[in-house]
Parts: sequence; structure tokens; C-alpha cells
Amino acid sequence: MIETGIRRLPLTRVALGALVLAALVSLEPARSARAQQPETVCIHCHGGLPERLGAPVSLWRQSIHAQSGISCNSCHGGDPKNAAMAMNPARGFIGVPKEPDIPAFCGRCHPGVLKDYLASAHGQALGSGGPTCITCHGTHDIVKASLDLINEKSCTRCHSFDRAKAIRDAMQQTEGYIVGIERRIAEFQEIGVDTDRLGKSLFAVRNRFHTLFHDVNVERVKAESTQINAELARLDRDLKVIEEERAKRKVVGGVVIFGALLLAALFHMMKKTYED
Repeated sequence: MIETGIRRLPLTRVALGALVLAALVSLEPARSARAQQPETVCIHCHGGLPERLGAPVSLWRQSIHAQSGISCNSCHGGDPKNAAMAMNPARGFIGVPKEPDIPAFCGRCHPGVLKDYLASAHGQALGSGGPTCITCHGTHDIVKASLDLINEKSCTRCHSFDRAKAIRDAMQQTEGYIVGIERRIAEFQEIGVDTDRLGKSLFAVRNRFHTLFHDVNVERVKAESTQINAELARLDRDLKVIEEERAKRKVVGGVVIFGALLLAALFHMMKKTYED
């Protein structure tokens, strides 16, 4: 038992409260750590260098890699904590890959994307003038895969935009569909609705959709997008069922509250009548 200013509390209850508070407090630094960009000796050193040697750091800070906590050593290897050993091959330092090796370099973390890329016309042209990962996604300023990457300025560096535009148009509706369903599921999760099954289904559909980003076969992209849209329509119907059920509950709840208020008012009037 411990003494408080108001009353005596069991030690076990206090200890439990302290543990819960400590857990909640510990969550905040964890969230902040995920949001912060990891600082390494690579960043400290190159960040202060001019022009070509310092440019990768400023580019990286704007990238999806930095947002995801992926730093220099995640791709290039080496020791991120020891300046003297940072670029030592004995510590796993790889350095800059040659152009034909870039897809395999990136594919260490993105094996599924590598498979899709190698199966595409772009991948089959690897080593003979075909684009690699950095052609579209950048080097250190890595850009997240999205339909924004399929644009006339980028695509016409190598060929006409006609085929790419047809692919983007076929995928445009699907991407918007996915974003909308993802938002609705997130809103339900915030108010405690069980959306685990829907979330898993959307995850599978989204992964299937992402395989199309490296497919340059227009007809196949159109056919696959149509099938994915059908799956998304099923998810949309399931969400509408939840929305309708919640709307009915609100109506019933409103009726119950109104009825309770009405009965209370009637009771009050009857009481006043008898008192008078």
C-alpha cells in the first residue's frame, strides 16, 4: 500500500497505472523515430560537402526512402556508425552499381517489382538502351510508384507517349477507386468497426494493381484493370452494407432517444398536473 493525498491505494493498482503510462509515453518517441530521417555518418559527412558529393543527401531527404527510414547503408552497405569503416567492403560496402546491375541492386528489397520489370519490354531491353529503375524513379530522390510517373515528359525521352497514355488512362479509374476504398476503410477503423477482412482484401488487390506499373502491354493492362475494378466493386458493396447498417442504427438510436425524451416530457407534465 502507498499513501496518497486523498486515500490509500493498492500498490498493484498504482504499479499497473505506472506501467500503462510508461507504455503510452514510450509510444510517442517510437512514432517520432519513425517519422524522423535516420542520421548516419554517411549523411553527416556528405551533407557538408559541396555540389556533386553533397547533392545526394539533399535529394535523399525528399525521397520516399527517407520517409520510410531507409538510409544510405540500406542500399550501399557499409558501416553507418563508423566514419573510418563506412566505405569498407569488409563491412558490406557495395558502392554505386553499374547500369546493368541497377535492377538487381534495387530488387534486393523489391523482388516482386524486379520480377515484373524483367518480364516487361523495358526489362528485356536492359543493357541495350532500355530504362532501369532510376530512369523513372530517380537515384537518391526516389519517387514512390504512382501514375504520375507515367507522363509525357518522361516517356517521350525514349519513345512516343501514345502507348503509355493508353496504359495510364486504363489504370486511372482503378487507382482512384483504390484510394477511395482505402480512405473509407481507414475511417471505419478509426471508429472501431472491424474491417480486417476488407483491409486484407484491399491489400491483395492493391498489390495486384501495382504489378501493372511495369507492364507495357496495353491490352493486358486494360483486361487486368477491368478484373481489378470488379474486385473493388465487391469491396465497395461490402462497405455500403456497413454504411447502411450504421445509418439504420443511427435512426433507431435517434428514435429511442426521442422516445425517451418524449416519455420524460409526458411524465413531467403528468407530475405537474397531479401536483397542481
